[in-house]
Order: sequence, then structure tokens, then C-alpha cells
Amino acid sequence: MVEQTAVLGVASVALGMVLSPGPNMMYLISRSTSQGRRAGVISLAGVAAGFLVYLVGANLGLAVLFAALPGLLAVIRFAGALYLLWLAWQTIKPGGVSVFASRDVPPEPPRRLFLMGLMTNLLNPKIALLYISIIPQFIVLDRGSVLLQGTLLGCVQIAVALLVNLAIVLAAGGIAGFLADRPSWLRAQRLAMGSLLAVLAIMLAVVPQGATS
Repeated sequence: MVEQTAVLGVASVALGMVLSPGPNMMYLISRSTSQGRRAGVISLAGVAAGFLVYLVGANLGLAVLFAALPGLLAVIRFAGALYLLWLAWQTIKPGGVSVFASRDVPPEPPRRLFLMGLMTNLLNPKIALLYISIIPQFIVLDRGSVLLQGTLLGCVQIAVALLVNLAIVLAAGGIAGFLADRPSWLRAQRLAMGSLLAVLAIMLAVVPQGATS
């Protein structure tokens, strides 16, 4: 069974990643600010469907892979740490563009909004590497079914991502207006999220397997 520390670890990583600028956030904000909250919620439903595709596909494959190559977990752990460090730099590096910047996008019908949200998530490298390189390092082979552990931890990630993204969708218009004339606030947010990701990366790299899980 999954331990509480593993749940908290995945939730922390998921929170840091969902709050860092990326394709999902940019798409949801652009839809919410240009077409309204309803369009943003429909788009988020498509993003949620993309999470489920990754959840099923990654865990079915990982259950078989780890059974055959248990030592691969250590390699994946360090790969996930390196990715988080790269993501931290992308978040805080100079010249970054605000995800709340005004964008002109044409209105779309609900079906297309859903499909665009789905495809944005399926083609999002952040989510692919999250399920392949980061979540698996919280799995402990002697704690029971790898498939069950991976599924439960994936559900934790999805819950965090959807709750945060829903809040962003509902508040996107107000946040965009607030930050329009406050670039220093935006820089502070990026610095805080980048620092959080860097700390998580170091923890994943230096804490032995099982201590974080």
C-alpha cells in the first residue's frame, strides 16, 4: 500500500509543476481570458482526459518493466531530478514570458475546446516525463502491487493538477488584470515556483529510495 510520505511527495511535486508555466497552463489561461470561464472549464475537461490516458498507459507499462528490471528505478529517480532542475531554470530564467499575457485566440465550439485540451496535455513533455521519470521513484517494490501504487499516486497528481488548474481557470481574468501593471509580482511568483522545483529536485536526487516513499 502507498505510504503517506509518498502521497505527500507526489502532491508536492505535482503542485510545483502545475504552478510552473507550461503548455497546459498557457492554453487554459488563454481560453479563459479570451472566451470565458465556461470555455476554460471545458478545456480543462480535455486536459483531465489526457491525464487519464497517461495514468493508464504509463502504469500498465511500468508494472511490467519494474518487475523485470527493479534496478531501473534508481536511474529513473535521477532522471526525474535532472528534469525538475531543468524545469526550475525554465521557470526563473531571464526573458520569460508571462502565461497571463494577453493573447488573441479565435473562439471555438465546446467539442473542439475539449479536443484541444486533450491534445495539449497528451503532447505536453512535462506530463510525459512526470509519469515516466518522477512519479515512479515514489514506488517501493516491497510495498505491494506496482500497478496499484502507480495508479494511486497518479490519482493524487491528477487531483492536485485539476484543483489548481480549476482555480486558475476561474481566476484567470482577474489575475491577468492584476498582474498587467505589476511585473515585480510576476517575477516573485516565478522565483518562488522555480526555487520550489529546485528543492524538490535536490531531495529526489539525494534521499535514498524508500526514504521519500
